[in-house]
Amino acid sequence: MILIAGRYRSGTNDDPKLIQKNMDRLESVALPIFRLGHVPMIGEWVANPLIHLAGSKKPGDEAFTEFQYPVAHRLLLKCDAVLRLEGASAGADNDVRIAKELGLKVYYRLEDIPKA
Repeated sequence: MILIAGRYRSGTNDDPKLIQKNMDRLESVALPIFRLGHVPMIGEWVANPLIHLAGSKKPGDEAFTEFQYPVAHRLLLKCDAVLRLEGASAGADNDVRIAKELGLKVYYRLEDIPKA
């Protein structure tokens, strides 16, 4: 399983259209990762439903914060690697830091991920 880490809220000023554009970028590499024989994972795929169920009204509120980063950190315990996409993101940088602490492989280009 490879966690795709990159911009989600960063640089959006919480504009839903820009957040969706960032999500589209994260998701754009999921299919190629799967076709290489891996299971792609994006933290928001798990966090967003939980954030909604917890009653979040806007990005950054208490319910959002309870799940957004902790979900990715728990997922990293189950992942084999991380693909860090380009773009400034404190959250993605933290995912990379944790991945390295766990001894996971970190890729910075899709082309560097080997076939499974």
